[in-house]
Amino acid sequence: MAASGGKGPEEPRGDLATRTLAMPADANPSGDIFGGWVLSQMDIAGGITAGARAAGRVATVAVDAMTFHRPVFVGDVLCVYADIIWIGRTSIAIHTEAWALRGRQSERVKVTEGTFTFVAIDDQGQPRPVPPAPDVTEETRTRKEPAA
Repeated sequence: MAASGGKGPEEPRGDLATRTLAMPADANPSGDIFGGWVLSQMDIAGGITAGARAAGRVATVAVDAMTFHRPVFVGDVLCVYADIIWIGRTSIAIHTEAWALRGRQSERVKVTEGTFTFVAIDDQGQPRPVPPAPDVTEETRTRKEPAA
């Protein structure tokens, strides 16, 4: 079989963190899902990922570079993928991508992406160090290059 030379379909970056159904209560009168609802789903997914890596409570401190590529519609299944791109002393940056499954299971399209930064916090809400992962050294606690 001859090589096509072209890239295949784009795949989600990171691990699946959440999956939810877009409902009528989340839509505007035209039937499009509010961008703020999508952003909140991405924040939840990033928080789950950051909290697992931080081994505890985290708080969102920044949202950067949000790009809304396509609308989300009532009935779409919104799947949010998360990829840790940087770990600092007390903070974690997560690249998130939201993908919609149109018609609940058929066509998959990237609808939104952005970067969320979380800070690990203690029981009093004060910043605390992110524990090192067993396979992570101080040398590897630097920003990863985005996937090409």
